[in-house]
Amino acid sequence: MRRSRRMFNEYQSENFNPDERYALAYKRVKRIKSFYIHALVYVLINTFIIFRNYYGGTHDNENFWTWVNFNTALFWGIGLLAHGLSVFGSTIFFGQNWEEKKIQEFMDKDKNQKWE
Repeated sequence: MRRSRRMFNEYQSENFNPDERYALAYKRVKRIKSFYIHALVYVLINTFIIFRNYYGGTHDNENFWTWVNFNTALFWGIGLLAHGLSVFGSTIFFGQNWEEKKIQEFMDKDKNQKWE
């Protein structure tokens, strides 16, 4: 079943006309670019907020390490993580052909462990 689905996907991707393939690639690049811009804005804004809180009169250890100073970074970080998973999620953990590579790895490992 998996092999036939993969063959169908390869057949389908080969039959896309160049305009459709370009449109899909363009859309993917735009999504990746938007994630990188989101990550850059996250770093810049939260760095500013943390430095402002530190140098704004609360730079003694007890007052600086409070929830108020870091809640924006935490919740926005959760949103950034969700954005990253929506962009890269399908390839982060399992990637393309992960199952086939893993099966081949196990078969090679078993072949090397057999005594002949």
